[in-house]
Amino acid sequence: MSESISQARTDSNQLNLDDMENLPDATAKQYGAIEQEEVEDDPFPDLNPQNNTRKPQQSLNGDIHAWRKSHSIKNKRTPGVFRQLSQACRDRLVRTPTVIMMVGLPARGKTFIARKLARYLHWIGIQTKVFNVGDYRRDAVKGYAGKEFFDPDNTEAVAIRNLCAQNALEDMCNYLQNEGEVAIFDATNTTRERRRTVYNHCVEACYFRVFFVESICDSQEVIQANIREVKLKSPDYKGVLDTVAVEDFLSRIELYAKQYEPIDGKNDEKHYSFIKIFNCGERFLVHKTRGNIQSRVIYFLMNIHVLPRTIYLTRHGESTGNVQQCIGGNAPLSEAGKVYAEALAEYIDNENISDLIVWTSQRQQTIETAAKIDAPKEQWKALNGINAGIFEGLTYQEAAERYPEEFAARDRSKYYYRYPGGESYHDLIARLEPVIMELERAENLLVVCHQAVARCILAYFLDKDAERLPYIKVPLHTVIKLTPMAYGCMMESIPLSVEAVNTYRSKPKNCDPNRAVAEALNEFVELRIEPITGPTTTQIIYQNSGTAIETTDAFGNRIHRMDSVTSDTILNNSFSPAHDNLTKQTSDVNPRN
Repeated sequence: MSESISQARTDSNQLNLDDMENLPDATAKQYGAIEQEEVEDDPFPDLNPQNNTRKPQQSLNGDIHAWRKSHSIKNKRTPGVFRQLSQACRDRLVRTPTVIMMVGLPARGKTFIARKLARYLHWIGIQTKVFNVGDYRRDAVKGYAGKEFFDPDNTEAVAIRNLCAQNALEDMCNYLQNEGEVAIFDATNTTRERRRTVYNHCVEACYFRVFFVESICDSQEVIQANIREVKLKSPDYKGVLDTVAVEDFLSRIELYAKQYEPIDGKNDEKHYSFIKIFNCGERFLVHKTRGNIQSRVIYFLMNIHVLPRTIYLTRHGESTGNVQQCIGGNAPLSEAGKVYAEALAEYIDNENISDLIVWTSQRQQTIETAAKIDAPKEQWKALNGINAGIFEGLTYQEAAERYPEEFAARDRSKYYYRYPGGESYHDLIARLEPVIMELERAENLLVVCHQAVARCILAYFLDKDAERLPYIKVPLHTVIKLTPMAYGCMMESIPLSVEAVNTYRSKPKNCDPNRAVAEALNEFVELRIEPITGPTTTQIIYQNSGTAIETTDAFGNRIHRMDSVTSDTILNNSFSPAHDNLTKQTSDVNPRN
């Protein structure tokens, strides 16, 4: 048995031992030639680059899963003379930290771009944080002083704003010198002098890379819409009449416009790496791209749009494999699954969605689920369920009995664990990245997929980290309706009242390979039928400090999120682990005022 697992791992990795000695990362194929590209372009290499200490796997008897997590997912950066990194410095995917500096007048969508970009980079496993200078200014100056505060002739206000920018810059550099990999400096940065100051500090003092993202917009319609939808809700204008707030903000823009100097790619700023975005993506100008991170940022920014759209997400109907508690597989729908396929077609028809396109995987259960929907359909191999390798087709009980060490190893690190001969959630994220890009480009869409795939897609919108992602609860026979908004997303969970088996297995408290099988499976065996709950609505708000989530039931009552280990599926709601900033102050259920 041990030999078969070892062989499966060899087939899965598709790397011989000689190759492994020269590869800094087992995921290099997924993420491109990161190290090579950055070494060639990096003007400030480490003085003491780390030697490759990676060794071939010896056997399954050792804790190879902990080894994999600490060695084969992300590269280690050794502190150099110029980088006095703390002991908290962890394994990194990014060799050289990158600063992304936003540039542009107010109401040009800079913060929208910054938060969206941070969420994408976080989703692909890159530690990213937004440093918004406006937040520092609001902390320093209690109460908004009006447009005069932004007058370049107001020397006292200029000094305060410069101090706020300096504090944000210092915090950003401290973040990158410790656990951070990418930091986004979200400010107007409208003058050459300000850009030069930040650039020189980041490059010459800290040896980071800097990439500029300039948003240019001359469409008054877009600017006015941005002011109405976003700026009027700013803390600066709390309790202020809309007409007064709009007039004040337009005056603030005029003050910034007097000193605005767009990035010049021909003269004193020609050595900068940057992208200019014109009118929310009508046109792009890219200059001197360096490194993998900058390439991926450009790739993402050229795919997003702000047009209204709705994304419907659902798992396939209950399959015979679900009934038998099998792992993976390509099984047909059960009788209940066929009923759900009809109910789904009826629901979509009643929604009357214009120009809807349906995406399915290439597996039988998703194709059958979408068969009766009257809309164009596309089959994506990338949407296939996670490859369970030699565990494909086994029941969970069989897997726990035959491979207790593997079963326990996956429980210890579900995101990074790779099935022998198969995939990990980390691999699945890499496979789904093109799908996310198409989701950003698409308009109205229905995605019919599998549990692990649905978790990865939801993690992108919910901003869930690697620890929480594998435990997002996505019940069978439930439609998830996602409506992206300026700084967030509205998510509606709509059960279609067709009974189905429970397929959710929470993380066991005991992850020892010597545990009893019943303890490994916990409530998964006992809770056979998924309780049908009512519809819920979740407001997701992307903030610089993190993502806030508020969930309410059909009556507007706030639902307190429970930890994913609970077996109470009603309180656990549809989307598990608690990381809910808004509900920390509430009891289990509080009526809305």
